[in-house]
Amino acid sequence: MIRIIFWSLLGAASLTAAQPSAVELARTIRDTALDPDECYRVRDLNFAKEDLRLYFNDGYLLFGKPVGGKRLWVIFSGENEGGDAEVIVMPPHRSERRSLASFTGSPNLNEHFRTAFFVATDSTTSELLERARQIGKPSSEQGILLAQQYAESARLLSESFTMRLVQDLLNDQRPESGLFFGTLGGTRLGNIDIMHDPANREQILVGQVASPLGKPTFEVWCSFESRSVRQTPRQPPEPLSAPEFKIDASLDSKLRLSVDARIKVRVKGQPMRALPFLLSSRMRVTEAKLDGKPVEVFTRQSIREDAIRGGQDDLFLMVAPEPILPGADHELEIRHAGDVIVPAGNNVFFVGSRGTWYPHQSFEFSRYDMTFRYPKALTLVGTGAVVEDKTEGETRTTRCVAEAPIRFAGFNLGEYKKVSLKKDGYTIEVYGNRSAEPNLARQDPSLIPALPRNPRQAPLAGIAPIPDNSIHLRELSTDIEGALEFMTAKFGPMPLKTLTVSPIPGFFGQGFPGLVYLSTFAYLSPKERAATVKDKSLQTFFSDMLPAHELAHQWWGNLVTAESYPDEWVMESLANYSALMYLEKSKGLKAMEQVLEDYRTHLIAKRPDGKTVESSGPITWGARLQAASGEDVWRTIIYEKGSWIVHMLRRYMGDERFAKMLNELPRRYAGRALTTEDFRRFAAEFLPPKSSDATLENFFETWVYGTGIPVLKLDYAVRGKAPAVRVNGTLRQSEVDDEFSADVPVEMQMAKSSTAVVKWVRSADDGASFSVPLKQPPAKVSIALQSILAVRR
Repeated sequence: MIRIIFWSLLGAASLTAAQPSAVELARTIRDTALDPDECYRVRDLNFAKEDLRLYFNDGYLLFGKPVGGKRLWVIFSGENEGGDAEVIVMPPHRSERRSLASFTGSPNLNEHFRTAFFVATDSTTSELLERARQIGKPSSEQGILLAQQYAESARLLSESFTMRLVQDLLNDQRPESGLFFGTLGGTRLGNIDIMHDPANREQILVGQVASPLGKPTFEVWCSFESRSVRQTPRQPPEPLSAPEFKIDASLDSKLRLSVDARIKVRVKGQPMRALPFLLSSRMRVTEAKLDGKPVEVFTRQSIREDAIRGGQDDLFLMVAPEPILPGADHELEIRHAGDVIVPAGNNVFFVGSRGTWYPHQSFEFSRYDMTFRYPKALTLVGTGAVVEDKTEGETRTTRCVAEAPIRFAGFNLGEYKKVSLKKDGYTIEVYGNRSAEPNLARQDPSLIPALPRNPRQAPLAGIAPIPDNSIHLRELSTDIEGALEFMTAKFGPMPLKTLTVSPIPGFFGQGFPGLVYLSTFAYLSPKERAATVKDKSLQTFFSDMLPAHELAHQWWGNLVTAESYPDEWVMESLANYSALMYLEKSKGLKAMEQVLEDYRTHLIAKRPDGKTVESSGPITWGARLQAASGEDVWRTIIYEKGSWIVHMLRRYMGDERFAKMLNELPRRYAGRALTTEDFRRFAAEFLPPKSSDATLENFFETWVYGTGIPVLKLDYAVRGKAPAVRVNGTLRQSEVDDEFSADVPVEMQMAKSSTAVVKWVRSADDGASFSVPLKQPPAKVSIALQSILAVRR
């Protein structure tokens, strides 16, 4: 599910305290009627909003009455004889054309429609009204009929965007920065949603609301940067920053969480009155203050807006009585409470909403100071170093402070044992449950998500409580110590000096800054694990890959971050490949190559429709893969194909240059967000001289923005005698699109030598020929399948 935070670049005009409250404004929006006096019969009225092109061939445009001087919606009706309109969208990228085709059957959208509803806080309605007045024919009589016919539909659409409409109107944002949204009744495809929003990384969005499980979700057909941004690249506006969080949290005897969050905020750009924040849907705001004075808290269910944004968080607005001017620091105090902790049995607990239990608006780098009060029988661990830990009566108090800015903070708790050690200036604390949860299979799957569960894992049977896991806890601590030593040598210093590792029920892990959550299965010795997780690949996953992967997120994801959802693959792929590198060091090259071979098998596995899993979509679709094809497909492509992409870069660069790249990346991008294109340009700096793909544009177009795993066939002949030998060959590919092209390593192994000559051959649809001079005949000529994601025929 695509995640989009709805905020806007704010206008220069200030609102005054005399302006209505958010509740009053929402009521006004809901009750504002359509305006029969502003109804026009139009023919051949064409309109474009960046890449969204609309052609109103024949029909009526009916506008809504103004709200605060701004008309928010317009309706098109082409139900008259000959009535018709058309929308055309032509995605600029091959991957997005492919995505659109997977839903509509065509790489471009060209759909006729006879009804459409538009809501906008930009200049769309005023521009359309001006054009309609110029070339259209007024028709108030038809306006009365249409207003009666569409009144309820217009109201429902406006309610679907209540939060955004209220936010933009309260902030009096500039028209060029507002939202434009339309839902069109297509004659072939049904309802189609189109949107242009300058506040988003990808301003253009086309898709459809669906309800596969009863809850509205949004199917993204295509999403991309608008034409003006492609021509003049620019970052989406960031109207608000939150550089400091001071959190005071309490857990009662039933482990209900109550939080008093004091957030330093700073308005950037234009004055704002409505400050947007996200919070877990399991939490509810009870009180809010700005600089010590109460302020309005506004939230409403906005069905379409929520579906497009996705996720489990709710949007709320903190509404000041007057605009907050930019530049100065202010303190927000937000009190909220809810149930995010679920008992898993045997005094083992599942902490949900791990990064969203406190208000946030984007995961920027901020300073965190957190104090927790909780029952003394438990131990609580959190992000940062413990600077205070005391018990008074039945309450234990723990204060954690992050010594450097971090993106988000979390906590975990339970009845723990602990192993502590110090290494090279770092404090490592590994916590383990005193008992195991009795039966994971009985847990609510919505509370124990399978992340990152191996997609081939069967449902798990219950496991007996482990009376004493102290020995394995020490072994796990030693493994974490070894992985930390390895990664600091490869990637540089870890951002925080304290690393806490703690268990969580389920099949997944997460790497927060200074706080790693590990599946409780990682705490069990191989013999103690349930029978369904005792095959070799799952043992490797829980024992070797998962701990190292989550540790690697201290660099990939926490120190260097992804710009947006299309770039998240970079962080997950680097983290997973870091774990593979540590596996190579600790267990040998063959162990790493076996995991990569398993990944290859998973990627070429057939779906029910006969296509491969890898063909489900490019890796840059990110979370959209999960929405369209399911979690297992998403995980296989993001983690497993992503690991292959990094591995192929390593083989293309060579080990020494690859190591330099990994060491330099955290230095150059520390505390910054990285896009896929940033990563491409950065990686290209480390290629060997005279590389055939010096900018890596072909590599990324093939493996990152495209799909396909080629089936390769190599034919060759050896001519001549030593020392004038020549290998002539032809490389052919199949099972991929015509435009697929990859650099393939052809390896020539010499007799009585451990070294090999490698020739990189650019594959092509009609075959690729090559010729290599050698001083002696090779003992073997083959495709180096350990270095490329391909299959040999």
